Amino acid sequence: MANIVNFMDNLLDLLRNRRSTRIFKETQISPELVESLMKAALMSPSSKNSRPWQFVLVDDPDKLKQLAACKKSGSKLIGGTALSVVVIADPAVSDAWIEDASIASTLLQLEAEDLGLGSCWVQVRQRQTPDGGDAEAYVRQLLDIPETYSVLNIIGIGIKDEFHKPHDDAKLLWEKVHLNQFGKTE
Repeated sequence: MANIVNFMDNLLDLLRNRRSTRIFKETQISPELVESLMKAALMSPSSKNSRPWQFVLVDDPDKLKQLAACKKSGSKLIGGTALSVVVIADPAVSDAWIEDASIASTLLQLEAEDLGLGSCWVQVRQRQTPDGGDAEAYVRQLLDIPETYSVLNIIGIGIKDEFHKPHDDAKLLWEKVHLNQFGKTE
């Protein structure tokens, strides 16, 4: 029982402390940490265990700068990361590919936090490039991703060079929790 309580306390601390990081130090991430990150993503659950996701790791500084230009806004941080993970999936493998790839992305971010790294989700699916083009097509072309794969997002990862306060339990939106039917809290 004590192990379960410790696990839950650790998980809540991890969730409380994980915040989006957009400023990173110019320090590379060790291969061992990259392996741990990818283990978390590869162990993520998926619909019918279909595992429709794949991950393109980008650590080349020039590629990262090009990748940072994939959207009108919100993607510049990628140019300052040590590693960015492009999360893609094959919709022909699973009709729940968006959910599956989202779960893998979330576990990747939680593992980054657990390892003391910062991360930030950069949405690509249904977004546009600065000139109004399709952000998915831009990323697909830049990284030679086959047309059969959809690009969900990019998870920028690195050593934190900014720190945010943890989430405050007193500011949780409990009014968004309903019991047995919408609008009921008791």
